[in-house]
Amino acid sequence: MTGLGSVLAINFTGLLVVILALWIAARTIRDVSFIDAFWAFGIVLLAWGAALQAGFDGVRTQLLLLLVTLWGLRLAGHLFLRWRANGEDPRYRKILGSVMEQRGWSWGTAALVAVFLTQAPLLFLTSLPAQIGIWASATTPPATAGWLAALGTFAALAGIAFESIGDAQLHAFRKDPENRGKVLDTGLWRYTRHPNYFGDTLSWWGIWLVAADAGLWVALASIIGPLFLTFTLTRWSGKPLLEKGLHKSREGYADYVDRTSGFIPWPPKTKA
Repeated sequence: MTGLGSVLAINFTGLLVVILALWIAARTIRDVSFIDAFWAFGIVLLAWGAALQAGFDGVRTQLLLLLVTLWGLRLAGHLFLRWRANGEDPRYRKILGSVMEQRGWSWGTAALVAVFLTQAPLLFLTSLPAQIGIWASATTPPATAGWLAALGTFAALAGIAFESIGDAQLHAFRKDPENRGKVLDTGLWRYTRHPNYFGDTLSWWGIWLVAADAGLWVALASIIGPLFLTFTLTRWSGKPLLEKGLHKSREGYADYVDRTSGFIPWPPKTKA
């Protein structure tokens, strides 16, 4: 039986190899923006890497593989197509420009250190519920899934559906030239300013619950994954950074912020 430490070490080594290959590709096109799509796809690769080493036995193992694959392939495809349509993400251009100016680094060095080598360990941490949960479920009894796994599966599927609908509504809104510069405040966007971030977070707390069904130690060892993702999307590089730009580029965005929940879906406030 392959030990958990070996599974994680092999997965991390493989991730670094892929990350370095992507960095070489980024240098060729001088654009790192596709790393967002790889973030989701990379987690799928890590989940399958864990299963290939530990085995596919156990209902929880199969549930985790299914949920992570559904979540990751949908999000990776969505982000990749968006990158192909829109080109370089201005956020990364700003980040790299700032690092190059402050450190005196070349574009390639800045991209390697500030983007690719930074993303790799963070991606790995986020995916721990899938990796540890798959190993524990495939190598230790019981093979059946309990109520935590059922609850987690429901939450993860609800999160995937929520962010998929939100992304589809935003895509349709942006396709209409008359909406240029306007704020989407209908559909799911009426109840939360970030349906995609909320759905992402709900999905990974659900995946964590499925993993936690394998035992308390799995829950404790992997809870850093959903905690870090929640922090990232709500307090670090997700919501705060995005909204800072939207306040400048979208007329009426401040009013939208005043009446709409920032994260958890909730009926909008009405003016007295």
